[in-house]
Amino acid sequence: MSGLRFVPVNLDDALAGPLLAELAVEYATRYEAPEAAVAAWLRNHSAGEFSPPDGGMFIGVLDGLPVTGGAFCRFDDDTAELKRIWTDSRHRRQGHAAALLAALETEIARRGYRRIYLTTGNRQPEAEALYDSCGYSRLAEPLPSAADQYPIAFVKVLFDG
Repeated sequence: MSGLRFVPVNLDDALAGPLLAELAVEYATRYEAPEAAVAAWLRNHSAGEFSPPDGGMFIGVLDGLPVTGGAFCRFDDDTAELKRIWTDSRHRRQGHAAALLAALETEIARRGYRRIYLTTGNRQPEAEALYDSCGYSRLAEPLPSAADQYPIAFVKVLFDG
């Protein structure tokens, strides 16, 4: 990813704003939910959840603009959970999301986590394809669902031990 650089940010950082706003619109459309409620849900986290030492958030910046971003938090002692993985709709299919995952995975491993867990929704086939292509394994057990919407869980082992 020539020119793409990753910047550590907080959830309320101005660089995160445009991506979270577009993510809220996308989720609201795909899951038929009020946009304001989705936006509030996306920001409903404690100040430290996506901050060191247990978590983090990166925004990928290209030519001064945020084009991709994502966060992680502690899931359990050995596992980090990915959250808010997103790429601006004008910058998709250029490898930015895979580069973001690689940057997050590197930081997660540096923090001592051995595994990564995440969920995505059944109405996000692009996300499913991304995680499949980046070495994540789908978990077989069913997760709680609402009507025709259900989460799909993935895991990736960074190192055994």
